[in-house]
Amino acid sequence: MKNPAGEFTSRVWLIASFLFLYLPIVTLIVLSFNASPLVTTWAGFSFKWYGELVRDSVIIEGFVLSLKIALMTATASVILGTFAAVALTKFPRFTGRTFFSGMVNSPLVMPEVIIGLSLLLMLVSLQRLTEDTFGVGFPERGTLTIWIGHTLLGMAYATVVVTSRLREMNPQLEEAALDLGAKPWQVFFLVTLPLISQSLASAWLLSFTLSLDDVVLSAFLSGPGSTTLPIAIFSRARLGLNPTVNAVATLTVLFVSIGVVAASLWMARVERRRAREMAAAVKN
Repeated sequence: MKNPAGEFTSRVWLIASFLFLYLPIVTLIVLSFNASPLVTTWAGFSFKWYGELVRDSVIIEGFVLSLKIALMTATASVILGTFAAVALTKFPRFTGRTFFSGMVNSPLVMPEVIIGLSLLLMLVSLQRLTEDTFGVGFPERGTLTIWIGHTLLGMAYATVVVTSRLREMNPQLEEAALDLGAKPWQVFFLVTLPLISQSLASAWLLSFTLSLDDVVLSAFLSGPGSTTLPIAIFSRARLGLNPTVNAVATLTVLFVSIGVVAASLWMARVERRRAREMAAAVKN
């Protein structure tokens, strides 16, 4: 029998959860069209702050830098995370496996402050060493060091996502390809990668999002002329909220939402095609 009271309570909790999660974002989007420079005062609908955003070189440069770093981070994280996941899944026993697994997963449970500080100390020591040895300090704090830190964190998340998919995958598919004469590298590129393509896309989006909005690691590893968008927004928020920040946040939400929706549609399409191919193979 249905329980009307239980269904009503579930719906109320569901609506409350969605409001708790998304009402602040909706409020931010609405305030980005407020003509007043004061957040608490509504002065009418206006695109004023979007026009100011176009002329704000600091925000524009920060967004371009964050986007570039996020794209590089997501790609590198997926590549390294896939290799780590394959090593942990396909080779359950090798020397140092426990240590390797712990090192890969440690960024997931370690505070970002500790990761950022340890990376900063290591990179500064490396820069001094190369400067004393070769006369040129490398690497200098900037885009490269931020990318290294973001990749370290993103690789850990990508490894978890890809590993979970590899463990669910039927190993008989790879074994059948080997029995038919395929070489191991052919099995990996022609069988394994297509089967885990959805997890690769998920890992890429997750790493991209983590890199795009990271503040702590970027603050430790950034240098002169390498101010990312989150750092620029955080710096301005400490001095008082500027409606221009609402505009750039709205555009960021729109950009990320479009990417997530497009990736979801692509993954759904791939899953439907795979289901049709498996059904056709069973009939034959």
